[in-house]
Amino acid sequence: MSPRLLNLVASISLLALIALCALWEGWLAPLRPGGSWMMLKAVPLLPAVFGILRGKRYTHQWVSMLSLLYFTESVLRASDPGLTGVLAGVEIALSVLLFLGTMYYARNTAPSRQVPRE
Repeated sequence: MSPRLLNLVASISLLALIALCALWEGWLAPLRPGGSWMMLKAVPLLPAVFGILRGKRYTHQWVSMLSLLYFTESVLRASDPGLTGVLAGVEIALSVLLFLGTMYYARNTAPSRQVPRE
């Protein structure tokens, strides 16, 4: 896959994961009625937005590791009843897409993989 496509996958999945985290814990299926502080789980993703959108390799590297936390949290909550389980399934998909997009982008843009220009 081309780095441009991988960056697009990472960008879309990052923005969708941020939106999902805020909506899930704020309005759709919060832990407590009226919203919960769990919506702040989207905050660690915010510093990555501009780096991912600009295609910064270092940002892709650390976001690939951060996405595993969201994957873990969603796997633990996937067995919850109702809408929470469904939203956890969506979070699983988005975190896996984010992980794969960032990991392969970082791999494909490594200096060792660049073709030397003559």
